[in-house]
Amino acid sequence: MDATSLATLWATIALVIFLGVAVYIKVPGLIAKALDARAARIGNELDEARRLREEAQQLLGQYQRKRKEAEQEAADIVAAAKREADMLAADAHKKTEDYVVRRTALAEQKIGQAERDAISEVRASAVDIAVEAARTLLAGKMDAKAGADLFKASLVDVKSKLN
Repeated sequence: MDATSLATLWATIALVIFLGVAVYIKVPGLIAKALDARAARIGNELDEARRLREEAQQLLGQYQRKRKEAEQEAADIVAAAKREADMLAADAHKKTEDYVVRRTALAEQKIGQAERDAISEVRASAVDIAVEAARTLLAGKMDAKAGADLFKASLVDVKSKLN
């Protein structure tokens, strides 16, 4: 036998002895047990990941509902503020119109009073002028005493008729 075949023989014998010892101390069972434990651990991690994913989906759903509720509440607040602003604007417009109506009525009253005062003043002036003209006319036609008596009577009569 040559040296290479002798080395191959001893390598084969060593391999068989190694495999025999490995089977004797149950290395394949230990490897299978380690692989089973690792598979169980990976399965548990996958279950945990599924559970966490479901929780995340639930939380996402809750936050989306809360966001929609908050958006709706904000829209309601904006709508309420708009309605209130519209009411305030309408109220201010109405108050402005009422103020203008009151001021117009007051101005018309003042104008009416001024017209009445002017008419009264014109009448009083007309009476004074008529009385003076009548006195002058009658004074020329009557004597002084009779004219004065007639003037006083006419003056009292005209004043009582005008007032």
